[in-house]
Amino acid sequence: MQFRMDWRSVTFDWNRARAFLVTAEEGSLSAAARALELAQPTLGRQVEALETELGVALFERSGRGLRLTPAGHDLLEHARIMGDGARALSLAAWGQTEALEGEVAISASDAYASYLLPPILDALHRAEPRIRIEVVVSNDLSDLSRREADIAVRNVRPTEADLIGRRLQDAQARLYAAPDYLDRLSRPGTAADFGAAEFIEIDAAGSLMGLLNGQGFDLGPDNFPYRCRNFTVMWEMVRAGLGIGILDDRIGDADPSVERAVPDFGPIAFPVWIVAHRDIARSRRLRVVFDALVEGFGG
Repeated sequence: MQFRMDWRSVTFDWNRARAFLVTAEEGSLSAAARALELAQPTLGRQVEALETELGVALFERSGRGLRLTPAGHDLLEHARIMGDGARALSLAAWGQTEALEGEVAISASDAYASYLLPPILDALHRAEPRIRIEVVVSNDLSDLSRREADIAVRNVRPTEADLIGRRLQDAQARLYAAPDYLDRLSRPGTAADFGAAEFIEIDAAGSLMGLLNGQGFDLGPDNFPYRCRNFTVMWEMVRAGLGIGILDDRIGDADPSVERAVPDFGPIAFPVWIVAHRDIARSRRLRVVFDALVEGFGG
């Protein structure tokens, strides 16, 4: 005997399950409401409606927000499976069209989005004017599986099983400074001459200081009076003469307001990847944008 589901009897509301799932993952109604772009009272009513529908309490309030009840813990994995299924359905539906029109979201760092992406997008728009591009600016890795973007420009290999990537020619980063700033330093010529120089650190971990000291510099915390995780802002600080910064030489060499701080200092190579969900194979539109990025970034 073959079992057949009577779908007329199924009245489950996915919006309520999604409200429960995101609230559990975010830890509070306010954070979940922001993630789903809903009013907090609306989200709260959806969670309460699901509790009423299932006949169980899913959350209990604690001093730091919401805490899952035992029943909530038991049902959370089922909600995650439903969420994965919904995302898979959305990805499959999104990619079925062969039309070269519609929206494509590209994730890139602030520096690439500001300086390298615009001419690529201009050429793409001239070739395919019906494709609309959303630029997602983030220095963190966008979650392509959760549709935070369709395609990403990254500096690391994708590790997720459902992602594919194309490694391009390695980019090269160099040290740059404003000419007036180098004049104030009497234009040091070697790494050993930069003891009095000021640099702009790129993260709280001191990555730039460690990187440069590994290349023959002798720098300490006093050489890094500034820190900025936003590369575009860091670059404006360099242009304003606040200190020395490091950036992709395709950007630095094209800017007439700065110079290479150490002309004979070898570049620091780093990888560039164009990454997408493997369902890109179903969408001609996404493939066209992917190929345009590969070509534009030097694939």
